[in-house]
Amino acid sequence: MKQNQLFQQTRWRLASWYAGVMGILLSLSGLGVYEAIVHAHKITVDREIEAVAGTLHDSLETVLKTPEQFEPDVWRILPDLCVIEPENDCQNNAESTPVNHSHFYPYPLHQYKILSRNYYSIRLLDSSENLIAVSGSALPNLPLNFTSEPWQTLQDRRGNRYLFYSTSLHTRNNQIWGRLQLGRSLQDFDQYLANVRLIMGLGLPLSLIGVAIASWKLAEIAMQPIYKSYQQIQQFTADAAHELRTPLAAIRATVETTLNQENLSENQARETLEVVERQNSRLSELVQDLLWLSRLEQNRISASQNPCCINDLIADTEEELAALAIQSQVTLTTEIRVKKSVIVKGNEAQLYRVIFNLAINAIQYTLPSGKITILLESSLNSAIIQVKDTGIGIPPEEQSKIFDRFYRINSDRSRTTGGSGLGLAIVRAIIQAHQGTIEVESQTGKGSIFTVKLPLKT
Repeated sequence: MKQNQLFQQTRWRLASWYAGVMGILLSLSGLGVYEAIVHAHKITVDREIEAVAGTLHDSLETVLKTPEQFEPDVWRILPDLCVIEPENDCQNNAESTPVNHSHFYPYPLHQYKILSRNYYSIRLLDSSENLIAVSGSALPNLPLNFTSEPWQTLQDRRGNRYLFYSTSLHTRNNQIWGRLQLGRSLQDFDQYLANVRLIMGLGLPLSLIGVAIASWKLAEIAMQPIYKSYQQIQQFTADAAHELRTPLAAIRATVETTLNQENLSENQARETLEVVERQNSRLSELVQDLLWLSRLEQNRISASQNPCCINDLIADTEEELAALAIQSQVTLTTEIRVKKSVIVKGNEAQLYRVIFNLAINAIQYTLPSGKITILLESSLNSAIIQVKDTGIGIPPEEQSKIFDRFYRINSDRSRTTGGSGLGLAIVRAIIQAHQGTIEVESQTGKGSIFTVKLPLKT
């Protein structure tokens, strides 16, 4: 296949299609996985911020009494709360440590674990949306757009992103106190996604390389049956041309010789016509066998399901080939090892041709004084037909080829007997059409045994 340019080009195209389709599928799958990861982590961060904000909101509303006024218990909830005053501008001094007012109030601190990771920033605004206090992590000054939307994503000059969640605060008597804003840096979130993109960016090309290599191998595997069929067609074409060339050449030579004779007698003309008729018969038989075999392999000739008696078919074969066996100086016998008739379902003419072809093939390849036996027996579900001979045998390396079209073990000897190399190919096609099997056992110089098994009529 590697030497055939057509198949190499087809293999390249097939591998390219495999790799292209798999590349697209992998890319879409990777994009889908990445979007799923982004969505899952975004929901996780949103729920986390919303949960922390909800906890603070519920805790603060239980201690707030007057709008825009800080009760002492607020510092129990937010120990590091820094109230923005002219002398203490917590907002503008982002890196300064917020003033801790908790030591002014001898109350036990409220033990919240929510701020332990120190990346939450808390802002308290009055009813006029003015910032009046901060707590938690010191984030850069980020101008918040006061909108009705609870979520805002902001970005500083370095490109770092921050997510804020806003909710309104009320006093105990349900008066509007102000607004609570809780935010956090998304740097860890963005770094995680960057790592995911890096892994996928490196993994996708490596995966595509693996897919390309696998596609090249799979394309070769997929092309093997096609290439094998192509070789068989090439071999069949060459063999058929070779078989047809011999009788055609004989006809042409005979006709040319006859035409070159000036005075052609009636006997010479008759001899010429007889030669042409013999070669024409050989051509007709060869073409008929080829057409019949082709139709049988394409299931265009169905094996009819009629009861067939194998005993009668073997008897007819013995009677038909008796004269040929005597002429070839071989002994042809039959051996029936069953006491009753063996009945199978199938086409009687085709099954007769199986036994006939195997027997005549044995006669052709058995030397004078040899012996040929057609044996019949049966098992529980099968009829077993064996054709044994003491002929020249089949070399082990050729036993797998004898059922191919035009294959001969000894082509010169076969031509003298008129064989075309289609007999065993026809036998195998008929047996396969009848759901049977055929096997061969042979030793060079000792003979061969062909065993046919056909399902019995139930």
